[in-house]
Amino acid sequence: MTSTSANNKRIAKNTLLLYFRTLFIMLVTLYTSRVVLNTLGVTDYGIYNVVGGVVMMFSVISGSLSSSISRFITYELGHGDFEKLKRIFSTSVNIQIGISILILVLAELFGVWFLNAKMNIPAERLTAANWVLQCSLLSFIINLISVPYNACIIAHERMSAFAYISILEAVLKLVIVYMLLISPYDKLATYSVLLVAVALIIRVTYSLYCRKHFDESRYNFVYDKSLIKEMTGFAGWSLFGHGSYMLNVQGVDMLINIFFGVTLNAARGVATQVQHAVMQFVNNFTVAINPQITKSYASGDREYMNKLVCRGARFSYFLLFFFIVPIVCEADYILRLWLRLVPEYAPIFLRLSLFGSLMMLLGNSLLTAIFATGNIRRYQLWVTIVGCLVFPLTWIAFKLGFPPATTYVIFIIIYFLLVFVRLYIAKGVLDFPVKLYLTDVMVRISIVSIISFVLPVLVILNLEEGFLRLCITCMVSFISTTLTIFILGLESAERKTITSKIAFIVKFKIKH
Repeated sequence: MTSTSANNKRIAKNTLLLYFRTLFIMLVTLYTSRVVLNTLGVTDYGIYNVVGGVVMMFSVISGSLSSSISRFITYELGHGDFEKLKRIFSTSVNIQIGISILILVLAELFGVWFLNAKMNIPAERLTAANWVLQCSLLSFIINLISVPYNACIIAHERMSAFAYISILEAVLKLVIVYMLLISPYDKLATYSVLLVAVALIIRVTYSLYCRKHFDESRYNFVYDKSLIKEMTGFAGWSLFGHGSYMLNVQGVDMLINIFFGVTLNAARGVATQVQHAVMQFVNNFTVAINPQITKSYASGDREYMNKLVCRGARFSYFLLFFFIVPIVCEADYILRLWLRLVPEYAPIFLRLSLFGSLMMLLGNSLLTAIFATGNIRRYQLWVTIVGCLVFPLTWIAFKLGFPPATTYVIFIIIYFLLVFVRLYIAKGVLDFPVKLYLTDVMVRISIVSIISFVLPVLVILNLEEGFLRLCITCMVSFISTTLTIFILGLESAERKTITSKIAFIVKFKIKH
């Protein structure tokens, strides 16, 4: 009981710490995105997003390996085998270097050809677009080699490191904005080169931190054939799931570029910037809770793991929902207030992308639990088969003349279905209590989602658009969502914990 209480406190502490970091980063991101969009213009901003997406297509390989490395490091920490932990780290660095070389060759062969021969880029901007491609590739490889170090920090739950290093990264991006404004050179090429410099500084910082604090992060050349086979085998199946997601995101970016041009890519880029900024708040919670799910499985505490899976899905959904209600209601005005230049379709893309994120969140904690077992073959096979439907269905819809926002609707439907696919597989692999998930997660979030929107929608329908309505909508949304979640979204024990914490804080304030 004491161990569980300590774990819960650690999750709460790490989440709170990451929230302060994220608030600062979100403000910086929103400001820099506005300046970059206005400095580059809609066309160049669209080029940056879609060309950078060509490189991100290759992250399907790195993403699968990242999941493998994080899982193995976290599992061994929970299991307590330090010597194997050191071998895992050094082996993971070897694997990442090998994959970096492979991706570099593939990107230079396929990426350059695709950019110059197939993409819908204005002829006069092809040179700058090639700069973006090469710089995006270099930044990607730098980040790829950092993965084992980042995995160590997450596994050890040292979230303060993420907080401080992320703040450093945000400050460096503010410097980039200033340098971009005063640069006499091509703005798009300059922006790409400066982002490479930031990636390199952050990479070195993570490496130095890990070498100082974690003994296993001191690299030694290790050739452990069985470990390489085990890790790459796990990553091989993980590759399917990551491939599906990348096809649904970066692949759809390519389709939008081919069918509608770079202006729509700019609109998608704006929506993605806001989506990622908001998602950081939720990712903080999942980053804090995921190691506990893996460690509880490794230690054999299945009951606690099941509770964490349900709580993780429900709380992450609610955390994002706080932001979704006011943003969905006021997306047009918020974007006009934020940007002087709002690309067409950006508001509808933003609304739908946030709903799509909700669907993705519902499966994340289940994914972590299944990955903890190491038995992911069946999971990745079925999730990939269903998940990959987004790309062909989007292509068919665009061919038939459907509007660009159709791809988001398809994404939402498919990823909602994937929740039940994941539950079915978790039942077989973990003997996971499906009924618990349906009642504790799906029923509660459905009720909260419907009721929370009632009052904010009434405000929208009865007041004229403007800053006053935005303030009222945000206030009403916060009150409506908070009360609905507290009364209908939480378990009785969770409500008691929150009320006791509030009472303690109030009593402490009164005394002091």
